[in-house]
Amino acid sequence: VQLQASGGGWSQAGGSLRHLCVASESGYNFAEMGWYRQGPGKQRELVAQVTRGGSPTYAGSVRGRFTISRNDIQRTVALQMNDLRPEDTAAYYCNAVQRGTLFWGPGTLVTVSS
Repeated sequence: VQLQASGGGWSQAGGSLRHLCVASESGYNFAEMGWYRQGPGKQRELVAQVTRGGSPTYAGSVRGRFTISRNDIQRTVALQMNDLRPEDTAAYYCNAVQRGTLFWGPGTLVTVSS
């Protein structure tokens, strides 16, 4: 399984960015797909994830600002980030779970300036 991520970049506080992750096989093969992030000097943390059935889970710090969506036919999971804050600055990683195994995409950087 390979995950290819794109998006991210730079934004001023209050702006928006979008991440997109494309899997090498059908999204139906993944029980969960999601996004994690790792800020400077911090541990990697869950940002948002969505089950095969479409139920999303969000970290409290992003709830109401970020939206996760997946399209199993297109093999994608996307993260729309609105109202960005400097504390959202991090490397963002796409993640997918298949039969208990976690797969990771490469990190994409997000920098938010105040």
